[in-house]
Amino acid sequence: MITPALLAEFSTFLGKENVFTDPADRVTYSYDAAVLAPVIPALVLRPTSGEALGKAVRLCNENRIPLTVRGAGTNLSGGTIPKENGAVLLTNGLNRILEINEADMFAVVQPGVITAGLAAAVEKKGLFYPPDPGSQSVSTLGGNVAENAGGLRGLKYGVTRDYVMGIQFFDVNGELIKTGSKTVKCATGYNLAGLLVGSEGTLGVFNEITLKLIPPPAHRKAMMAVFDDINKASETVAAIIANRIIPATLEFLDSFTIRAVEDYSHAGLPVNAAAMLLIEVDGHPAQVEEDAHKVETLCRTLGASSIRVAQDDAERDRVWSARRSALSALAKLKPTVILEDATVPRSKIPDMVRAIQEISSEYGLPIGTFGHAGDGNLHPTILTDRRNRQEWVRVEKAIEAIFDRALALGGTLSGEHGTGIAKSCYLEKETSPATIIYSKRIKSALDPHNILNPGKIIG
Repeated sequence: MITPALLAEFSTFLGKENVFTDPADRVTYSYDAAVLAPVIPALVLRPTSGEALGKAVRLCNENRIPLTVRGAGTNLSGGTIPKENGAVLLTNGLNRILEINEADMFAVVQPGVITAGLAAAVEKKGLFYPPDPGSQSVSTLGGNVAENAGGLRGLKYGVTRDYVMGIQFFDVNGELIKTGSKTVKCATGYNLAGLLVGSEGTLGVFNEITLKLIPPPAHRKAMMAVFDDINKASETVAAIIANRIIPATLEFLDSFTIRAVEDYSHAGLPVNAAAMLLIEVDGHPAQVEEDAHKVETLCRTLGASSIRVAQDDAERDRVWSARRSALSALAKLKPTVILEDATVPRSKIPDMVRAIQEISSEYGLPIGTFGHAGDGNLHPTILTDRRNRQEWVRVEKAIEAIFDRALALGGTLSGEHGTGIAKSCYLEKETSPATIIYSKRIKSALDPHNILNPGKIIG
């Protein structure tokens, strides 16, 4: 129970200005980007130092206050929807880049640092931080780590977990735990950092994160391949990978998405196309030219009606910016937008694209499909109106059908959006009852009173 005495104690070390109790303030933190019912927390806390962060966690645990950590709230699985009687802990007061080490190529950040902010800062130093979720201009690195965020460059460069070298985090008692290292190799103790990545705030609260940086690619070439048949486009994705070519990005957009994005961005996309691929290869100049030639040849052989190579960075950036606006563009078309990220082995992309078309037809729902096809990660996006109860029943059935088809093809429920609330009820379909029990035992041991983001992932 949150009493006046407890509020006074929070205010003592956080500052009264960083303890929010007004309903108008609290409602702001009642939802995230998932289409789920909002829940207004009882309290919002904003620490501005690691010491205050640890004290806040400890005090919540001692008073059995459910605690949900929130960065920018861009996650798409309900991971930052709080408990009604709980507290939301904001990380936007912990937003400093603590170190960029050029010699050893790593950065140390607080959890509230904006992803694009770090990318820009290291670029000025001649370095590269590859993970680039679509929300990178507003999402935080703490949130990226908590959700194991991916992005357009995941095909070649991997996802957030591939860049986490170490984490300092507070356990439920407010004790500072250190795991990982600033060295290239570290085999000391349990791999607690690996456990915390993707844990969605259920096992600990991040204080500092050490991230690997790499040299930037020396050269790159971007192109747009246009198709008059969606199946030819999806088959080309599989063929590029089968030919041992790993582009930096290999993005797929169907006709519905192309038209929506062009209406939104006016980037000059081919609105009459059945589908298109956006492809970028990077690396050593000679290798880039060789790979780009191979990709162009494959696209033409497999049915591309046209291929446009970006002539300069401005043209490239305009098209990639348009691709990143896909969700915003689709969101303008209907009151409710459901963005999924069912992911399959890359060779199964053609099968999954056909499955989504069949599901769209079967349930009478418009579904725009786009995504990181090169790594098997598609984003079927259902456009609907949740107020239409009959249609919403079909939407729920369509979502389950998408998951079932992805799993049947050897895929996964989520490539990058996480489990949260939205997918926890499907988790056993992909794993096993014993897996859920094992996970619950870990959660119970580390958080015996279940105050750290309760209800997420394993319920």
